[in-house]
Amino acid sequence: MPPILISLTAFGAAETRRHGQLWFARLSRAAGADGVEVRGELLVDAVHELPAIAQLARLEALALVYSSPAPLWESGGALNTTALAEALEHTWLLGAPRLKMAIGGFGLASEDTLPALARTLVGSGVELLIENDQTPSAGTLPALQGFFSATRRQGLHLGMTFDMGNWHWLGECPLQAAQALAPQVAYVHCKGAQRTPAKWVAVPLAQSAAPWRAVLRALPTSVPWAIEYPLVGDDLLAVTRHEIQHLRATAALQTTPA
Repeated sequence: MPPILISLTAFGAAETRRHGQLWFARLSRAAGADGVEVRGELLVDAVHELPAIAQLARLEALALVYSSPAPLWESGGALNTTALAEALEHTWLLGAPRLKMAIGGFGLASEDTLPALARTLVGSGVELLIENDQTPSAGTLPALQGFFSATRRQGLHLGMTFDMGNWHWLGECPLQAAQALAPQVAYVHCKGAQRTPAKWVAVPLAQSAAPWRAVLRALPTSVPWAIEYPLVGDDLLAVTRHEIQHLRATAALQTTPA
C-alpha cells in the first residue's frame, strides 16, 4: 500500500499563505495523511517555517517532500545552480529526504551539465525527483524521455514525480505517459482533470473526466501517492479525511490479487 501524502497546494494558495503550511500539515496529519509536500512558492518565512514543520514531522512521524517552484535548467539550457542550491538548503531545513523540481529548459546542450548536477547531489542526503509540469519543455513525454535517456547515459539515476493531471494541459495522453515512464516513477501526484470552456482544471479523482484508474494501474503502488487537487469545504478536516480514505481504498483495490 502506498503512503498517502497531501501536497499543501491542495488547500489553495491564499488560504495556505494565510494560515501557514505548518497549520495545514497539522490538519493533514489529523485527517490521517502519512505525510505532506511542502511548497516553496507558498513559504512566507522559510527560515522559521521549515524548521517548525520539521519538528512536527519528527513528533508525528510525518513523511516530507520539498517542492521547489524553480526550474533546474534555465531557458537557454544552463544548469540553474542558484535555484538548485536554494532548493537543497530548504530541503535540509525541512529535514526532507526528497526534493521535487522540473527540468525547465533542459535541451541537447544541457547534457554536459549533468556531471555537475551529479556532483552536487552526491553526499547531499537528498533524492531529487523530476516532475512533469505544464510547460512544453518539461511536461511532454518526448521531453521527459529525452531527459531520462540523457541521465542514464551519464550514469545519473533520477526518479520521477508523475503528475497524473498535468499531461492534459499539454494535450498529452496520461495513460501513454504512465506506461512509458513507470520504471522511473518514485512518487505520484494524484489529480483529476476536467475541461471547462476556457481551460483544464484540477478536480478530485471521483469528478475526473480522465481515465484515472487506468493510469494508476499502470504506475507503481509501492511509491507514495499525494493528493494534489482542491480540498475545500466547511468542514475541511472531514473533507480531507474523506479524500485520504478514498485514495487508500483505491490503492487497496490496486494491490489486491485478482
